[in-house]
Amino acid sequence: AMMKTMSGGNCNLNVPAKNSYRMVVLGASRVGKSSIVSRFLNGRFEDQYTPTIEDFHRKVYNIRGDMYQLDILDTSGNHPFPAMRRLSILTGDVFILVFSLDNRESFDEVKRLQKQILEVKSCLKNKTKESADLPMVICGNKNDHSEIFRKVRTDEGENLVSSDENCAYFEVSAKKNTNVDEMFYVLFSMAKLPHEMSPSLHRKISIQYGDTFQQKSFRMRRVKDMDAYGMISPFARRPSVNSDLKYIKSKVLREGQSREREKCTVQ
Repeated sequence: AMMKTMSGGNCNLNVPAKNSYRMVVLGASRVGKSSIVSRFLNGRFEDQYTPTIEDFHRKVYNIRGDMYQLDILDTSGNHPFPAMRRLSILTGDVFILVFSLDNRESFDEVKRLQKQILEVKSCLKNKTKESADLPMVICGNKNDHSEIFRKVRTDEGENLVSSDENCAYFEVSAKKNTNVDEMFYVLFSMAKLPHEMSPSLHRKISIQYGDTFQQKSFRMRRVKDMDAYGMISPFARRPSVNSDLKYIKSKVLREGQSREREKCTVQ
């Protein structure tokens, strides 16, 4: 079976290609996309706003002895390059669309993004004859704000997902960490991924344990009855545009079996 290799420091992790996924986070500027990603990766919230051009993160899991890899693409809210956004959609496996409950325009942007994702993925599915589902969460952030600032009603968000069993709606607060874990739990469930990939359901492991991380017998002495571990790769870089294009081309031309993406490049 094809393997993806991640090397960093003294660790060398092999992840089966079939267990490697990409999560794409989309939405307008200043809605909290990066804050949600930060909650997922390290449980923190940064008050200071820094515009995102495009951030790439990778988390590797050992769940009951099996290795999984989740690449996270945190996209720009300005979408300066429409072709890049389309490529991000084409290579995505699971999606989080974020808007701010106090910003009507950001909700309208999510509606446009949802339509674009369905159209782009439908086109690819027709060419590859795939029948895979498209797991997606629409996320109304900043529900910690007073109701007087709310510009989007709950039923409007729910209506966006009512006709699709693979799409769910959550109102969350990245700042207060409200409903964030629940949102990821449902997203991974729809994607048929292990529940333990959710932030609160695995033990966080440092890169220093990389050598033993992939061993089926891997255990931490202080942990009892837990067999799920997650580790952030500090050296992961986004696969090149060229490799993403080759991945899509191989799917369309059926040059390879299922998932053939560039292995992790480490500095």
